[in-house]
Amino acid sequence: MATIYLRKPSKIIIPCGDSGVNRVNPGCQGALNGDSGERTIRARMMTDQSSSTAGNFWVDNEEQKKHFQQKLLAWYELNRRDLPWRADRDPYRVWISEIMLQQTRVAAVVEHYRKFLLRFPTVKKLGRAKESSVLAAWSGLGYYRRARMLHAASKEVLKLHGGKLPGTREELVRLPGIGRYTSAAIASIAFGEPVAAVDGNVHRVVERLLGRISGTEEVWKKTEQLLCHDNPGDFNQAMMELGATVCLPGQPNCPNCPVTQECSTRGSLSKIGNRIQQKKRIISYALNCRNGSVFLVKRPAEASLMPGMWELPEINVSTGAGAPAFTLRHSITVTDYTVRVVTKSIKATRSSGEWVKNNRVQTLPLTGLARKILREGKVI
Repeated sequence: MATIYLRKPSKIIIPCGDSGVNRVNPGCQGALNGDSGERTIRARMMTDQSSSTAGNFWVDNEEQKKHFQQKLLAWYELNRRDLPWRADRDPYRVWISEIMLQQTRVAAVVEHYRKFLLRFPTVKKLGRAKESSVLAAWSGLGYYRRARMLHAASKEVLKLHGGKLPGTREELVRLPGIGRYTSAAIASIAFGEPVAAVDGNVHRVVERLLGRISGTEEVWKKTEQLLCHDNPGDFNQAMMELGATVCLPGQPNCPNCPVTQECSTRGSLSKIGNRIQQKKRIISYALNCRNGSVFLVKRPAEASLMPGMWELPEINVSTGAGAPAFTLRHSITVTDYTVRVVTKSIKATRSSGEWVKNNRVQTLPLTGLARKILREGKVI
């Protein structure tokens, strides 16, 4: 008998089938209530943990663990976001999406993902491309080392694996740029290998399920215990989706959580230590245009940050370059920049950079900030 999922206000009904279970989830048991906030959560935790399925030990109970898996997967089936890399389980597309999503918001990845696949639709196309072409297609996503490692890995896949991505975590982790999480994500989603994948979202979900701040190895171990071996790819994605859309860092949306009864926290955990404060800095660049060209400089190949990328020349505001034509903001890791852009012509030499035709600019690997300035200046 097929399992049918019906969407109803504030509850999910799952009729029993071969792989289903009769269950009505009436919403959050012990959710945030009005303005009572954290105090309500903490007070209810103390009484609920002894009488409900919540607590640190339910993970070891096979029946309760299976029930957790069923509820989470049913929720994911109904609520997962429609993202382009979820259209199929093609290993190459899963790989590209996972690399792009490292330290980058989903909203910023979607359009870049589509354009990148149009340019490099296969491992073969990617592996045979020039690095500069790959960097140009990556431009705007930041963390360009990811693109270089992706390109190097594609060459290795062509040389050692006949153009096909290897299908196990153990083999995948040997490729450049693929670590513990990425290898597990690709192996489970694309190949169905029963391995857990723990990113930042999953780590937060598991900590709250356990009710304590936990180290990396403990979280990986508990996630392996929770894993649904019959459907590891969807389970891993469901855990990520829960953390990204419901079990949020600051204010978790407990009333809409499908597994609140299994949660030991039902709210935020107090983190040890202070959040890293963002630094503030003012920088200035020259936007020097003439005869349909713009003056750009190339970062040294030995530079520790974005080597070989193209950008506008940075200038010293104390040299009297004049008032900025426009100002914009830009952030890199822990620094927030106020960027002053001066359009007044400055002295430029061939050794420091070169004039690039406007219609050729987008074929170059530009830094994210350079692309932002050139768009604001109507050059591209």
